[in-house]
Amino acid sequence: MRQALRLVRALLRHHHRTFFVAVGGAAVFAACTVYSAVVVRMITDEVIDPRFRRGTVSSSKVVVVLGALILLGCVRAAGVVVRRTFAGRTQWRAAESISAEVIDRLSEQAVPWHRSQSTGDLVTGAGVDAEAATAVLSPLPFASGVVVLVGLSSVLLVATDLWLGLAAVAVFPLLIVISVKYQLRVEAHYDTAQDELGRLSAAVHESFDGVAVVKSFGAERRETERLAVIASRLREARLGAVRLRSTFEALLDALPTVVNILLLVGGAYRVRAGAMTVGELTSCIYLFTLLVFPLRLIGYTLSEVPHSLAGWNRIRALLDQPVAPNPADTLLQGVDRNIGVAELHFAHDGEREVLAGVDAVIEGGRTTAVVGATGSGKTTLLHLIAGLIPAGRGTITVPTGGIRLVFQEPFLFASTIRENITMGEDFTEHAIDAALAVAEAGFVHDLPDGLDTEVGERGVSLSGGQRQRLALARALVRRPAVLLLDDTTSALDPNTEAKVLANLRATLGNTTVVVVASRPSTISLADDVLFLDGGVVVAHGRHDELMQNVPRYRRLIEAFEHDRAALDADADADATSGGGV
Repeated sequence: MRQALRLVRALLRHHHRTFFVAVGGAAVFAACTVYSAVVVRMITDEVIDPRFRRGTVSSSKVVVVLGALILLGCVRAAGVVVRRTFAGRTQWRAAESISAEVIDRLSEQAVPWHRSQSTGDLVTGAGVDAEAATAVLSPLPFASGVVVLVGLSSVLLVATDLWLGLAAVAVFPLLIVISVKYQLRVEAHYDTAQDELGRLSAAVHESFDGVAVVKSFGAERRETERLAVIASRLREARLGAVRLRSTFEALLDALPTVVNILLLVGGAYRVRAGAMTVGELTSCIYLFTLLVFPLRLIGYTLSEVPHSLAGWNRIRALLDQPVAPNPADTLLQGVDRNIGVAELHFAHDGEREVLAGVDAVIEGGRTTAVVGATGSGKTTLLHLIAGLIPAGRGTITVPTGGIRLVFQEPFLFASTIRENITMGEDFTEHAIDAALAVAEAGFVHDLPDGLDTEVGERGVSLSGGQRQRLALARALVRRPAVLLLDDTTSALDPNTEAKVLANLRATLGNTTVVVVASRPSTISLADDVLFLDGGVVVAHGRHDELMQNVPRYRRLIEAFEHDRAALDADADADATSGGGV
C-alpha cells in the first residue's frame, strides 16, 4: 500500500491541481448521492405512504420533493462532468510528462549505453509503461469521492437504524482485506507481463528491422517460433492476472448482493416490530444500492494498482540509470584547425584494445584518408574524434566550429527530404541547395515534390547511394570545422564518388575532412593517408610515398584493388547474363 501511495504522489507531482478539481467533482457527486437517500425517505414517508393510507397528499410536498430531486440530479451531473474531464486531463498529462522524462533521460545517455540496451525495452518504457503507470489515475478521483460517499453513508445508515447500519458498514473492512490480498497476489503477474511485453517489443522490432536477412535465409519459421514462445509467456502472465481479477470482481459483485438481502430481511422484521418506518428501510436499501457501483470502482482502482506499479517500476529502472559523462566533453579545444591524437587507447568492454596508443596530427584544411585492414580501428577512431564514445586513455584535440560524422549506413527519418536535412534547424533554401550540389544530390530536384518528398521509414524509397548523398548534405549544410566520413561514399559509383570528393575539396577549403576509405581511387584523391595496423599508426604521409616506402600498405592497397576488380568482374558477368542467379 505504501508503494501505491508513493506512486500516486510521484504521478501527481506536477498535476495535483487538475487532480484535486476532479476529486472535488467526485465529492460533490458523493454528497448529492447521500442526500438523495434522504429525499427518497421523504418521498416514501410523506408522499407515497400518505397516498396509500389516506388517499390524498399535499401538492406542495410533491412540488418540494420533485424540485429537490431535479436540483440534486443537475448538481450530481455537474459533479460527474467535472470529475471525468479533469481526471482524464490528469491521467494523460501525467503520461505525457513521464514519456517526456523518459525520452529526455534516454537522450542524455551516451551512445555506448544505448548499444547495450534492448530497443524494445526503451520503446516500451516511453510508451506502454507510461500508460500503464498512469492507468490508476483515471478511476482514482472517483475512488477518492467514494471515500466521502462511504463516510457520509455510514453516518446516515447508522443514524437511521443502528443495527442495519452496522450490518451494512461491516462490508467495507471486509472489502479492504480482500483487496489487499488480491493486490499482493496479482502484482507478480503484472510485473512478469510488463517484462515479457518489453521482450516481445524488442523481438518484433528486431524481426522487422532484419526482415531482409530473415527472408534471404528462409528463417521465417524460426522467427515465428521465437515470437510465439515470448507471446506465450506474455499470455500466461496476463491470464494469471485475469484469473485472479475475475475471482476478485466476482466477490465484489457477491458481497453487496448478500448484504442487500440481509438488509431487506432484517429491515422487514424491524418495520414489523415498529422500530423503523418503511421510508427509513427504503432509504437504507436505496443508499446501499447506490454504493454498489462505487464499491466496485474502488475494487477496480485497487486492481489497477499492481498494473500501474509494474509499469512505474520499469520506468524508474530507466530513470535511475546513471548518466555517464558526455564523451564529447572530454575533447580538448585546440587553437588551430589541426586534430591532435595522443596516446589514444580504446577497448570494447574488456576485450583486447582496438586502438593501442595512437599518436597523430591531422592537418587542418586538408583531406586525410584513414586506411587499414578490417578491425584495425578506423571507424573507432572517427567515433572517438566525433565524441560519440569515451576513450580509455589518451587525449584528443579538435578545432572549434563543430564536428559532423556521416556514417556508412545513413539513417533517414520517415519524413521529407527537407526535414531530414534541416533536422528542425532553420536553413535558407540557398544553403540547402548548395549542400545538395556538393553532395551530388541533384536528383532531389527531379522528384515530383522536390525537397518536400516523403522518403519513408529509414529512407526506404531511395537507393543506398541516394541515402548516402542526403546524409552527406545534412552534414554539409551546417558548415562544420571537421567533417568525418566513415566510408560514406561506398554505395556510389567511382565517377560520382570522385565528383563528390572534388566538390568537397573545392568548397570546403577551411574544413578538415577525415575519410575512412577502402577504394584505391578514393584514397588516391586524399591529401594525406593515415595507415592503421594493429591499433597503432604505422605510417602517415602521401599515398604515393606510402606505396613506395611501406610494404604492408602497398600489399593492402593491392588487395583492395584485387577485391574491387573481382567485384567489377562479377557485376559485368551478371549484366551479360541478364542478372539471373
